[in-house]
Amino acid sequence: MSSLTERKARLIVHGDRPYNAEPPLDRLRATYRTPAKDFYVRSHGDLPDLDEATWRLTIDGGTGTMLELSLSDLRARFPETAVMATMQCAGNRRADMRAVAPVSGDPWDAGAIGTAKWTGVRLGDVLREAGVAERLGFHVAFESHDTVEGHPYGASIPLAKAMAPETLLAYAMNGEALLPEHGFPVRAVVPGFAGVRSPKWLRRLSVQDHPSDNPIQAGDYKLYPADVTAETADPAKGHTIDTMPLNAAICEPGSGAALKSGSNRVRGYAVSGDRAVVRVDVSGNGGRSWVQAELEHEADAPFAWTFWSTDLDLPPGGHELAVRAWDEAGQTQPAMPDETWNHKGYLCTCWHRVRVNVT
Repeated sequence: MSSLTERKARLIVHGDRPYNAEPPLDRLRATYRTPAKDFYVRSHGDLPDLDEATWRLTIDGGTGTMLELSLSDLRARFPETAVMATMQCAGNRRADMRAVAPVSGDPWDAGAIGTAKWTGVRLGDVLREAGVAERLGFHVAFESHDTVEGHPYGASIPLAKAMAPETLLAYAMNGEALLPEHGFPVRAVVPGFAGVRSPKWLRRLSVQDHPSDNPIQAGDYKLYPADVTAETADPAKGHTIDTMPLNAAICEPGSGAALKSGSNRVRGYAVSGDRAVVRVDVSGNGGRSWVQAELEHEADAPFAWTFWSTDLDLPPGGHELAVRAWDEAGQTQPAMPDETWNHKGYLCTCWHRVRVNVT
């Protein structure tokens, strides 16, 4: 296995402590399943050094039943399953919002996303073993081994999503044990939700009648109106980011690419948290006219991205390529980042634009 240092050298690193990085977009688009070494990394604290043999997960079902499970217990006591799912940071494409006005957070391009086949056990099976039944208004709170400003990382999801068959306690990614930066030995995988709701390096789960009061859940990853600032933001009034919205990006050609006149291949991805992508439009003139792209999606993978590609006939000169997706509800994306700008730079879903030069 390659070293962490070697894997970092493959990525665009936005920060070392905490370690945050994304792949170049052409490499991201090269394979439908993103290799672990090319998968974006989002950390909030230092990477914990955990031993598979001594790792334990505590489950408090809120019913008087407590479970403590080793990795071998998870494998032996629950049916193994797998889900193809896209993971995406809520800050993906933040760089486009930074171009409008300053925002906080790492300047992600469109690479804070990846798709993998995650293998593990259903979180719902483990919760049922702990005596949990579905109850409206309840939540599953996660606590992890990494620390953020002196506190263990923590987040929560609604109990209904935790019991859904696609939500996993995962110990493998694309058929291999999780890499340290991706949550070894066990992480949550919550398809369709922002990556922040799929905590890595798990240590404890608790079923409770309120969301986690951890700062990550209670204070961060909130969507605010454009007139709210860091000084005036009230987390109690911010919208908690769970399900991810419709989005699309151009991965090839890259920004500033020098192309030859005539037919040019344009490729990228489209994704929607819990709806199917049904159409992708691509423009070679900044959105004045559009062509429909061909779509590629794996069967029986409703929580995975859609790849798209098309050929544009580009005459000499400067061109602004643009892409927009449509979902099964007939919804599409805003044209400009100004329309959804917020001081945190979350959920940038405007048309993705790439300027190229054609000779």
